[in-house]
Amino acid sequence: MSSNDKRLGDYISLVDERNSGSTITQVLGISINKKYIPTVANLSETDLSKYQIIQKNQFLINLMQIGRDNRLGVALYDSKKPAIVSPAYKIFAINQGDGLLPAYLMLIFLRSEFDRYCSYVCDSSIRASLEWSRFCDIPIPVPTPKIQECYSSVYHSLLQLQRSHEESLDSLESIINTFMEELAKVTPRQKLADHIRQVDVRNQDLEITDLRGISTSKEFIHSKAKQGKLDLSLYKIVRPQQFAYVADTSRRGDKIAMALMHSNIVIVSSIYTVFEVIDSQKLLPEFLLLWVKRPEFNRYARFHSWGSARETFNWDDMCRVSLPIPSIKVQKSIVAMHRVLETRKRLNEALRTKLHAIAPVLIRGVTQNT
Repeated sequence: MSSNDKRLGDYISLVDERNSGSTITQVLGISINKKYIPTVANLSETDLSKYQIIQKNQFLINLMQIGRDNRLGVALYDSKKPAIVSPAYKIFAINQGDGLLPAYLMLIFLRSEFDRYCSYVCDSSIRASLEWSRFCDIPIPVPTPKIQECYSSVYHSLLQLQRSHEESLDSLESIINTFMEELAKVTPRQKLADHIRQVDVRNQDLEITDLRGISTSKEFIHSKAKQGKLDLSLYKIVRPQQFAYVADTSRRGDKIAMALMHSNIVIVSSIYTVFEVIDSQKLLPEFLLLWVKRPEFNRYARFHSWGSARETFNWDDMCRVSLPIPSIKVQKSIVAMHRVLETRKRLNEALRTKLHAIAPVLIRGVTQNT
C-alpha cells in the first residue's frame, strides 16, 4: 500500500433492505463484465420478499467464484428506479461525508489490475470466493473529491456517448424488424425451391486449406479440427455469395447453423449442405440471410426436422421453405439498412473496448497527481 492509498473498508458499509410486501418485481443479476443483467432464473415459485432492494448509487457485488473467472462481479447501480437482487449477493454503499465518490470508485473496479488483485487474495475453497473482510482490506487511491470528479467525469462523458450510440442501434434494429414483419404480411410468399440450387464442389486439388465451421448465430467460424489427420480433398468448397448449413438441428439450442460466405473461398465438412441463389436479380443472398436469421426461421427448421437419434432439416425441407420476396429494389433497401446497423454495431463495440482500456489510464493519472 502506498502512502496515498486508503483501506476500502473505511469508506463503505453493507446495506440490507428487503423487499417486504414484494412491491418491487424487477429482478437483476450481475455479470463478470460488471454490468446489470435481467435474471434468467425461474421465479414463478420464488418468495421475492426475501430479495434485497438496491437503490441509486449503491453497489452490487458477487463475492463467489472469483478465482474461476479471474474477475470480480461488481457494479454501480445508477438508475432512479429501485430493483431487487438475490440475497446471495451483497449490497454496499459509500459512507456519507467520507469524500469518496461512487463514480470514481466504479472506475477503480473497472481496472483489470483490481480483478487480478481480488483473484489473488480470494480463499482456497473450490469456489475461490472472496471474503467481505478481505475485500474491505483492499487498498485504493483516494485523492481529493475535486480530482475524483475530474477523472470520473471524463469516463462518464465517454460512457454516455457509448450508451447513446447503443440506444440508436436499438432503434434502428427495431425499425428493420418492424419493416420485415410488415413485409411478411403484405408480400406473397414464394418457395425457396424456385430460387436456390445445391452446390457440391470438392477440394480435390487441395488448394484450399481455410477450413470453417458454422455457428448458430449464422456465421462462419474457424474450425478447431486438426487438419493434419483430415483428408481435405473430400471437403466441400464454399465461394463468395454461397450458403452452407448443418442439417442436424439436434442439441443446437433450437437453432439451425447456417451462414453466407461474403468474401473468402473456404472449405467445410462434407456433411454440410452448400447452396447458392440462382438469380440475384430476383433474390439477394443478403436478403435471404436476413430472413433466416429471424427467430421464426429457427423455430420452423426445428419443427420440420425429422429423425430418431438425430433430427435433421434436409435439402428437401429447405426447398419447401416459403418466404415473402419483395422487389429487388426493396430488398436492396433492407440490406442497405442492415449494413448500416452492422457498421454501427462494430463502432459501438470499438467504443466499449476503448472505455474498458481507458479506466486504468485514468487511475494511473490519479496516482501520479496525488
